[in-house]
Amino acid sequence: MNIAIPPLDKSGMQLAHNRQAMLLKPQGALGQLETLSIRLVGMTGRLDWLPQRRVVTLFAADHGIMAHGVSTVPQSITAYMLHKFMAGEAAINVLARQMNARLTVIDAGVNADLDLSSTDAVRFVRRKIAPGTADFSTGHAMTDRQAARALQLGADVVAEEIRQGMDVLIPGEMGIGNTTSASAVIAAITGADVETVTGRGTGVDDATFQRKTALIASALRLHAPAQVDTLAKVGGFEIGAMAGAMLYAASQRIPVVLDGLICTAAALIAQQIDPDVTHYLIAGHRGAEPGHALALAHLELAPLLALDLRLGEGTGAMLALPLLEAAMRTLNEMGKLDVG
Repeated sequence: MNIAIPPLDKSGMQLAHNRQAMLLKPQGALGQLETLSIRLVGMTGRLDWLPQRRVVTLFAADHGIMAHGVSTVPQSITAYMLHKFMAGEAAINVLARQMNARLTVIDAGVNADLDLSSTDAVRFVRRKIAPGTADFSTGHAMTDRQAARALQLGADVVAEEIRQGMDVLIPGEMGIGNTTSASAVIAAITGADVETVTGRGTGVDDATFQRKTALIASALRLHAPAQVDTLAKVGGFEIGAMAGAMLYAASQRIPVVLDGLICTAAALIAQQIDPDVTHYLIAGHRGAEPGHALALAHLELAPLLALDLRLGEGTGAMLALPLLEAAMRTLNEMGKLDVG
């Protein structure tokens, strides 16, 4: 990918800061809402911006590391859940309807032939790179060409969503086994211990958890230095696509609301490619997986919510959307102090 991410609008941020100081409240009384409003103005260059045209791009792919049984559920659940997304029955569907958001589901690398087509409620995009990644415990998860295709896929999907109208992006994901890939990505980039980063994903037992952490640690030794070309070495197609989506959205001054562990691992990949992308990222929440907090700390992002979520799909980020709207509405619609 060859894109340029513009700097934040510093003059707009100063205007927002000055306005916050004049509103009907003690200075700083709205806490993170004030900080968030100033950041959003810097991202978009607009004092009157609102997150009205909301889009979830849910990228799905399978993982070769599943050959080692790192999840409590079979790999076939990835394809099963795509059918449920298209039927409007999953959690992200419910929240998209509640928040009036568009939902696009993308097959980036599901290990199944999917007989799916777009509906009035959910758009389906078939862009399979391969039927899942390779087993990263024995070699690279993907080739360099496949990694580049994953990044470009995310950019292409977002470019199409922008053409249809988009104010804010939520990258979501689905892929059984992807907490293992995400944990490997986070450990490689942050340098944190594998045991500290890795969580239990779908709720694995002690033996499976120990196998999961041992596989990640062994893979990072195999791919040393793993912090170089991390996506190709231990990532997933959906992780790469989310990273590409973030980078392209940032290049178009569109705020990106991060979801959980896997989405935040993708943000680390995007940061590797262009550190300026972090200026356009908002941490929607902090989830239950231990690596999520470590990844957010590395990105220097403070989460808006902490609800112990660990579902993915973009659900935690969706729940943060009312806070973005509240931040901007209070900035623009509150009266000013008139004391003299």
